[in-house]
Amino acid sequence: MNIKAQVPNTITLLNLLSGCIALVYATNANYEMAFIWVCIGIFLDFFDGFFARLFNVSSPLGLQLDSLADMVTSGVAPGYVMFRMINENMSLPFEYFAFAGFLITLGSCYRLANFNIDERQTESFIGLPTPANALFILSLPLVLKYTDSLILLEILINPYILLGICLLSAYILNAEIPLFSLKIKKNFNWAANKLQLSFLVISVVLLALFQYAGIPLVIIFYVILSIINNRFFAKASL
Repeated sequence: MNIKAQVPNTITLLNLLSGCIALVYATNANYEMAFIWVCIGIFLDFFDGFFARLFNVSSPLGLQLDSLADMVTSGVAPGYVMFRMINENMSLPFEYFAFAGFLITLGSCYRLANFNIDERQTESFIGLPTPANALFILSLPLVLKYTDSLILLEILINPYILLGICLLSAYILNAEIPLFSLKIKKNFNWAANKLQLSFLVISVVLLALFQYAGIPLVIIFYVILSIINNRFFAKASL
């Protein structure tokens, strides 16, 4: 047995385990630990591909395994957390609307399946990647817990706004919106990487200023910046 070939798959399975642990914590309403374990899973998701390329052992099995692991960590976990958030704030007889939280799971599933066969997404993304969407959703109960803003509090306990977030999430995961890659080009000069470096700098500032609330702001900023880049700069560089 080729040991090197099993390293990326083992990391992928650890990503899956992280998603399962996150679900256990979410079941107990420990959203902070759920968020941490989803972050660990996303971190592992990056490195399984890294080691597959490093050892030159990329395989169709690894590709499918990666999507199945992401389905739990970045699909089921955020869907379940949103289900709980809506359920905790939805009064009778409308409690069944909480199941709309799993629209996030369905949208993630469709995106992951489509990503495997979409040859346009080798260097950049079309639609929001599932890990970014998962971070957005998992950060919401933490923003709710730690915010001092009455406006944010009212927004995040409003079940109808949460339903809207579910619909928007499922849409943006699969929307035909090109999003720029965060990979820094090898020459590492400003001209070639100004978009990525500018985004990273502003993201650090947002996270430093707003802590957990900075996470959804960073994701929203990423989408908006990509749209602006597509509209005004990408075509000009052709």
